[in-house]
Amino acid sequence: MKIKPWLFFALCTTVFWGIWGALSELPVKEGFPATLGYVVWAITMIIPAVVALRIIRWKPERHKRAILYGLLIGFFGAAGQLILFEALKRGPAYLVFPFVSLSPLVTIFLSLVVLKEKASVRSWVGIIIALVAIPLLSYQPAGSENQNGSLWIFLSLIVFLFWGIQAYFMRVANNHMKAESIFFYMTLVSLGLIPVALFYTDFKEGMNWSVKWPLITAGIQILNAVGALFIVYAFRFGKAIIVSPLTNTGAPVITIILSLLIYGVFPHVVIGTGIILAIVAIFLMAE
Repeated sequence: MKIKPWLFFALCTTVFWGIWGALSELPVKEGFPATLGYVVWAITMIIPAVVALRIIRWKPERHKRAILYGLLIGFFGAAGQLILFEALKRGPAYLVFPFVSLSPLVTIFLSLVVLKEKASVRSWVGIIIALVAIPLLSYQPAGSENQNGSLWIFLSLIVFLFWGIQAYFMRVANNHMKAESIFFYMTLVSLGLIPVALFYTDFKEGMNWSVKWPLITAGIQILNAVGALFIVYAFRFGKAIIVSPLTNTGAPVITIILSLLIYGVFPHVVIGTGIILAIVAIFLMAE
């Protein structure tokens, strides 16, 4: 049976982001700041962007609508990433990530209300199961983290909204411009926000200045960058109400499994339940 284009690209995104998620903490553990990880990620975005531009013969759409959608998608994605850093500084990860991982709810709501998208009964069951699985996958047992006020809740909600809105605009933009052009503008915005990431970097803290870690980070972040290109194609061929929950559920499954193998970390029973639900959801949504 021939695999559908949207499913192929969605699965590619899931795999690349799943591997990236499992490896992304390695540089941070070795003293390479997460904000500089953003800088490296923005630079690695250039590689798939060049490939995308070559596909369309270096001619991205330049009409007002294309530029507007491209910049909006890039802004909501990159700005959400930067705000996430601040949220994690002020609040415990086991509470921040459940907020952020529910971003498909925003995408689904906008797709249903504005785009009037529809899905089969089987897909709806998969979507519902995926939405249940997402917070379970993001669950982390309470540890020694201490909350620093309530600002982290506000910041997490911003990321939740930004990434949900980004996915919606990504789907809409594919009706008016090439996927390659969307990624080109995403890359421009990501690079444009590098000064903000540098501003939030505390260079006074102990930092690993070894040359190898920026290189290792680049190797890890290219997975994120290529996955971002794939998801643009996934939204081009598929429905947002299916692509968004699929990728946001599937990637954590791979991350958790790889983390289990790499770090020897056994998932909490809540996370284990989320893994099972996620696998079922992927099967149902991949119709």
